Amino acid sequence: MAETISSLSRELLPIWVRGANGTEDVEIAFTKPGVRPVEDDWAEAEWDTASVTGKGATARILFGPGGTISRPEGTWQAWVRVTAPPQLPVLPAGLIDVI
Repeated sequence: MAETISSLSRELLPIWVRGANGTEDVEIAFTKPGVRPVEDDWAEAEWDTASVTGKGATARILFGPGGTISRPEGTWQAWVRVTAPPQLPVLPAGLIDVI
């Protein structure tokens, strides 16, 4: 099930990342479903420090007009990329419906 957001809204969009400790560099991208992100798709995100547990943490990005990143109406695949040398996981993170 996709998360829905109005094309008029500017909101912190959360994405849970299993295994993250909340100190790594984190980026989020949005692509059309079935399309992998390219380097220019990535935008800097942040960790919700209150969300950090032994199981992971929530990354978030200000999504919408005037935010860190926005997309027009449609369905978008969210991705999260965590820089944790030597690892660099790129994880699909669900669908976002912008209406």
